[in-house]
Amino acid sequence: MDRTTRRDFAVGLAAARPGFEPGYLRLERSGELEKRTKELKEIYRNCRLCPRRCGVNRLKGETGVCRSTARVKVASAHPHHGEERPISGRRGSGTVFFSNCNLLCLYCQNWEISHRGDGSWASDEEVGRMFTGLQGLGCHNINLVTPTHVVPNIVSALRWAAARGLRVPLVYNCGGYEPVEILKLLDGIVDIYLPDFKYMDGAVAGRLSGGASDYPEVAAAAIQEMQRQVGVLKLDESGVAQRGLLIRHLVLPRNLAGTDRFVKWVAGTLGKATWVNIMPQYRPEHRAREHEELSRRITGAEWRQALEWAREAGLTHVLT
Repeated sequence: MDRTTRRDFAVGLAAARPGFEPGYLRLERSGELEKRTKELKEIYRNCRLCPRRCGVNRLKGETGVCRSTARVKVASAHPHHGEERPISGRRGSGTVFFSNCNLLCLYCQNWEISHRGDGSWASDEEVGRMFTGLQGLGCHNINLVTPTHVVPNIVSALRWAAARGLRVPLVYNCGGYEPVEILKLLDGIVDIYLPDFKYMDGAVAGRLSGGASDYPEVAAAAIQEMQRQVGVLKLDESGVAQRGLLIRHLVLPRNLAGTDRFVKWVAGTLGKATWVNIMPQYRPEHRAREHEELSRRITGAEWRQALEWAREAGLTHVLT
């Protein structure tokens, strides 16, 4: 082991939790992670990484809705202290924000990254160094923000980092618009799923998220698969998540998100013990003010009503 490798290995162990082993290490030891990496990279030839199934050959530089090739672009990588308490903990979540997006919501608060594609190109090794570097800073996990369209690069980077001591949980922080086919390739790789469930109405989804009118049924199937893989959120003795599912739901004006139906779906389909973050922080960003229905923040009454719906549904782990 040379000096650089020893240093990276030491960095990789800095934030490791005694007694915890992420699933990706077991897959790496068995050779399965290498196999999955190759399978995922091959999908770039006829891209179906998201439900839009653009079918472009990203290896040849062709682009679809997300406007991404087979190269990965990163907007930022840093400890994040503003995520949910079980994700940020005391030392922060090691967030890596990937540029571009497969949903392109017209009210996106990070539109410079998701729509405009701000960021810098990075090799898979460079992304892997971001992972070990964040762990070395003491972050509780590696938090992949908007990962859907670059999953092959992420898994390749993960192999590089795992060989150099990465051993904190991997968080898949996505918009919920995920094909089950691809999620099954992530089984055992992802420790914590952190998806949005944005809408319960396909017509609303189509208007607000780039024509994704199939969003409700796609997200429902995806989140059920996520729960099958990782189960209910499990915390360590300090209250930091190690494994499991936590769903985000942003309350929109005029109940455009269908919050009343969302909480009933969670309770009835996933169980009342499912962890949910019902978020009040909507604000009109990007092109939202062009649409009357999105042109204002939610009211106090709308927020209180959302929490009442969650209570009536019997949800027992509601974050706000």
